[in-house]
Amino acid sequence: MKISNSMRALNGSNIMVSSMAWGMWRFAGQSLAGAHELVETALETGIKFFDTADIYGLDGPRFGAAEELLGAVFSQKPELRDQIVLASKGGIMPPVPYDSSSRYLEKAIDDSLRRLRTDRIDLWQVHRPDILTHPADLAATLDKAVASGKVRAVGVSNFTPVQIDALRIYLNAPLASTQPEFSPFHLKPIEDGQLDQAMQHQLTVMAWSPLGGGRISSPDSERGNAAVEALRQVADAQGVSIAAAAYSWIMAHPARPIPIIGSQNVERIRDAGTAYQVTWTREDWYKVLVARRGESLP
Repeated sequence: MKISNSMRALNGSNIMVSSMAWGMWRFAGQSLAGAHELVETALETGIKFFDTADIYGLDGPRFGAAEELLGAVFSQKPELRDQIVLASKGGIMPPVPYDSSSRYLEKAIDDSLRRLRTDRIDLWQVHRPDILTHPADLAATLDKAVASGKVRAVGVSNFTPVQIDALRIYLNAPLASTQPEFSPFHLKPIEDGQLDQAMQHQLTVMAWSPLGGGRISSPDSERGNAAVEALRQVADAQGVSIAAAAYSWIMAHPARPIPIIGSQNVERIRDAGTAYQVTWTREDWYKVLVARRGESLP
């Protein structure tokens, strides 16, 4: 299985995204010069899909700081804005913790636009499900955001398959994306049917924490060590890093998940591009899966 680096459309739209995304969870706190270098390195690597959120920066320096910094980059070099597909998220408001009411989300989108210094967000996602908001009410808010032109497409992050189905019933706009945690160290989207659901409805899958939150370099269990070893065998045989092998393992799934590269290091961002050099056999791909599961397939 050879990984394609071709652009593809977000579900239900003419928005073309790259097969990898760059995530900005740890972007806040960079210098403006450093921020420019990271943005341009991602673009040079072929990553044109950028994922941020209003809450990024809450752990330092402040809520909204990642969006503010990216907005400063756009302000200094406006041509960069049209070179990327910009995704952001909202709906987490500590200490509430979640609020998907229309009043809050409409303000959250307006605040993100202001911080990002742009007139539209290409993909806006509900960051986490608010149990106290009916999916019909959430759908009405998302449809209104699309109709206003402030948001071009909508999606969800960290929703269960059932929550996704409940929202889809009420939405007029297509649900473009789902953003679960998925990696060789976190297999839940395979096991709970979310990737199958994505293929059924042609949802774009954005995989967060594709390196297992650092477990690729510091495995925390015997199964984690086994998964790293299975990845290492492929990486060594094909002359790439273990990280690149992990990204390519994710992309090899037929749901075509888009790994969100979270590094804020220019060399590691460049290295991610070598994932396209990897060719997976079914045997090698399943070895990683079995290693992480810790048991043979039936």
